[in-house]
Amino acid sequence: MSRKSLVVPQAQAALDHLKYEVAQQFGIQWSPDGYNGNMTTRDAGTIGGNITRALIQIAEQSLSSGARKF
Repeated sequence: MSRKSLVVPQAQAALDHLKYEVAQQFGIQWSPDGYNGNMTTRDAGTIGGNITRALIQIAEQSLSSGARKF
């Protein structure tokens, strides 16, 4: 379980799916049971960095389409 709680807990499934998709794109094994302790730091960083890029892209698209601005 993550040390940080989600602002929108209902987003957990979508975030998990995004992790799996990014891992697949880079040929990284993602454990279906949720344990990834055998993953290298480099692989974890690749997944995390690309998830961040994807989330920023989603936010930019949302904002440019007239969604609520902060």
